[in-house]
Amino acid sequence: MLVAPRATPVTGTARVPRLVATDLDGTLLRDDGSVSPRTRAALGRAHDAGLDVVFVTARPPRWVDAVAHAVAGHGVVPCLNGSFVYEPASGAVLQASTMPDDVVQALVADLRAALPGVAFAAERAAGFAAEHGYRNHHPVPPGAPLAARLEDVLDGATGKLLARCERVPDAEIVALVEAVLAGRAVVADSGAPGLAEITGPGVTKGAALARWAAERGVAAAEVWAFGDMPNDLPMLRWAGRSVAVANAHPDVIAVVDEVCASNEDDGVAGVLERLLGATEGTGGTEGAGDAPVRRAPPVGRR
Repeated sequence: MLVAPRATPVTGTARVPRLVATDLDGTLLRDDGSVSPRTRAALGRAHDAGLDVVFVTARPPRWVDAVAHAVAGHGVVPCLNGSFVYEPASGAVLQASTMPDDVVQALVADLRAALPGVAFAAERAAGFAAEHGYRNHHPVPPGAPLAARLEDVLDGATGKLLARCERVPDAEIVALVEAVLAGRAVVADSGAPGLAEITGPGVTKGAALARWAAERGVAAAEVWAFGDMPNDLPMLRWAGRSVAVANAHPDVIAVVDEVCASNEDDGVAGVLERLLGATEGTGGTEGAGDAPVRRAPPVGRR
């Protein structure tokens, strides 16, 4: 969630961030998609202490509502890998970086020519739409339009184009789609098996977060970011300090400043507790069951 940043808490010379940005699935949330009691408590303490927390996610707006309560339902959420900025309280999309129909049609045509059997879906301003052949791992929203070809259900404002091809190994689909599109769009990997997530040029989690922060006078150096998958890399590279959960993709672990405990072990909560303990002058408050926080290999930021 995004809320207006408060003053930066400072203890002696130890400066904690004005803003903490965290991915949801695989990072803040448990594997079953829940917010653990410990994480909920840490988020509440962070809010009370003036440390604002931002949810930055690949989820569409309709999947954000289920976790908005974790930060009291306030603020807004950059979602769809940065395509939309969504306000759960009102159900409104406040900002949108979408692809017009002619752009989507060109991308789809090129992918169909290069990857026989590819099927498409889209997260649009009006919601989800898909081709009949698209294999969806989640229930299709009631009333979502389905068609033989995605082009027949576009609405002029596609936030994220989704591509699956059962003839291509799951581990290869993102690289193949990226090669076909050749820089005309951003192709992201959020960890969903066999799925390439496509947004417009320059549309990433990092770009959305940077834009929002700049509008409110928050510098990158004042932001800590948490993530687990390659689609988090633009946000992690931009933030002043980057943290990966222990279950993160190797490409993420290779570039972050710190690796914390896994999502199942409430790694984000542990770091928040440590930050809050430093702010309050009490030292770290990580639970006894935490895996120790460790530094990532010194390979530099990319």
